[in-house]
Formats: sequence, structure tokens, C-alpha cells
Amino acid sequence: MMSHIDNFMALDIRVGEVKEAVFFEKANKPAYKLLVDFGDEIGIKKSSAQITDCYKIEDLIGRQVLGVVNFPPRQIADYISEVLILGVYTKEGVILITPDQSVPLGSKLG
Repeated sequence: MMSHIDNFMALDIRVGEVKEAVFFEKANKPAYKLLVDFGDEIGIKKSSAQITDCYKIEDLIGRQVLGVVNFPPRQIADYISEVLILGVYTKEGVILITPDQSVPLGSKLG
């Protein structure tokens, strides 16, 4: 099924910086709880990310990531995930989508 450009344009995808990461013990699949700073307009948001196969906590702190910031919050176990951090599925695990240069927090994908 083909999608329409309006579907893509409805997504608000922004650059954020991981400020905190901890192992999410109550998740059904191995995951981290992340606090991601999306800049002054959006602020710091929570996310759950199944990226434990490819990233250690210390690899995540300070890393810029892309996230969908206009999805409704989603409850995962006892945690409310506010944004969807984007990644690519590989046979090794999920690889995060990141800008190849540092950009201002909150910058919008276009």
C-alpha cells in the first residue's frame, strides 16, 4: 500500500540529546528508559527504546537522536513513553538514526 506525502508531513520528527539512560527492568523485551532533551520548545521527554543489543548506557549519554514528538504517550509496563526514538532494524539489533553533524536541539527533520 502506498502512503501519501501528507502522512509523512504530519510527523513531527526532531533532534534531541540523550541526557539519561537506565536499564528498563520491567519491560517485556530488553530496553532502556531514556530522558531526551528536544530543546526549549519541546523540552525533556521520556522514551523507552529497545536498543540494548547495540548500545551501552555510556554510549547513549550526549548522543543526538531523532524522535517523533507528536505521537500520543504510550504506557509500557509502569512507564509512560512520550516520544518514539527512531532506529533501523538490523540482524545485530536496532541502530539509532542520528544526524552526522551536531545540530541545535529541536531541529526538525524535513
